[in-house]
Amino acid sequence: MKIKVENLGALRQAEFELGDMTIICGGNNTGKTYATYALFGFLSFWREVFSVTVSDKYVEQLLSEGTTSINIEEYVKIAPKILDQGSDSYTKQLPMVFASAEKNFIDSKFQVSLSPEDIQTNAPFEKQIGAAKADLFSIAKAENQPEVIITLLVEKHKLRITSENIKRTISDAIKDIIFGHLFPNPFIASAERTGAAIFRKELNFARNRVLEQMNLEKNINPLDLLLKVFSDYALPVKTNVDFTRNLEDMAKRESFIFKKYPEILTSFTDIIGGDYTVTRNDELYYVPKGKRIKLTMDESSSAVRSLLDIGFYLRHVAKPGDLLMVDEPELNLHPENQRRVARLFSRLIKVGIKVFITTHSDYIIKELNTLIMLNSGKEHLKAIMDREKYTTEELISSSSVKVYIAEEASVMICGGKRRSKCNTLVQADIDDNFGIEARSFDSTIDDMNRIQEEIIWGVK
Repeated sequence: MKIKVENLGALRQAEFELGDMTIICGGNNTGKTYATYALFGFLSFWREVFSVTVSDKYVEQLLSEGTTSINIEEYVKIAPKILDQGSDSYTKQLPMVFASAEKNFIDSKFQVSLSPEDIQTNAPFEKQIGAAKADLFSIAKAENQPEVIITLLVEKHKLRITSENIKRTISDAIKDIIFGHLFPNPFIASAERTGAAIFRKELNFARNRVLEQMNLEKNINPLDLLLKVFSDYALPVKTNVDFTRNLEDMAKRESFIFKKYPEILTSFTDIIGGDYTVTRNDELYYVPKGKRIKLTMDESSSAVRSLLDIGFYLRHVAKPGDLLMVDEPELNLHPENQRRVARLFSRLIKVGIKVFITTHSDYIIKELNTLIMLNSGKEHLKAIMDREKYTTEELISSSSVKVYIAEEASVMICGGKRRSKCNTLVQADIDDNFGIEARSFDSTIDDMNRIQEEIIWGVK
């Protein structure tokens, strides 16, 4: 999946592609957060902005005969058109995603493109739609078969659902069959997460209003409803804070990481130096390792607060195929813990969670370099891994990582007619032997070293 943006915040024109791990680094006010928020919004809303029309004839046949079938290839042929129209529709929602004035996005563009080979519909699909504890109809597609079969599970007169809702449900299923495997479910930890951890009980965001309005307006379009309530905060911040407000409910679940990869949670515990716990009274505490005390969030360190939502996501919510998005993972962390976070991210992509980060941290980039270089298979590396306590589960291939530098560079604009220097995203080179070429950090470090050498030795 390739994303192209134009006139989005500081970014005049930029393209980037998702890898198993995607990193955007660069200076302040260069567009990193804009690219991140725009991507998060798209992955959150793509089902709502994609338009897949289901003919009335299918609903009529379903109601009259109890079953109908749709050839998914009809929609695969027009998938590029669906994608283009959906991208245009989403672009119009950018002011809502960023909680900003429409005038700031008049010339903005957000475009997603896919390679033809990306669209595979061979996987099986099955979903049952119900109401009031009763299944009403099912939608199923067998593996390697093009036919989507819709079947009534109740008598027609008991089907208390409108034809429009039936068409919308079938439409959503078709979207999932064609695009669902391409667009990961996103979870975001915004840079505002530390404050959210302290004030989560006091922050009364729109979730209750959404639920109340859904009860009052049964047929309202979910996107229209979201447009009404996401007006004060950027969508990623709102979503992040809303998650933090409901940690007690989250604590009742168990993620696949908790069940299958407890060693990852052990690594996370080592980073924060303890565990989060929720009491029977739904009170949240941090318990330092080896100590008989419980600390509230405002009594805990900023590092503990900055990793709160990530910790709950990993233990209680994470699913294979997710995209974990973290804005500045180094926030409030000691350099050693920044290195540990880099290793944690590497382990996550090995178990099927994609990772997307923006960072200013040279420590994170250099630790990822180490993991890439250790993966090259050279004979002497085993001894280094043993001595420094690296594991094979932490090593990553350079092909799994995409790195982009937010900086000023010459790009082709005006439909490819001329080049102009502007803020963009430049893909960094990644080498199996030397790692990531993160020049936005390297130049600063070189300047510091040069100045200190001159101070010490008195020569230029």
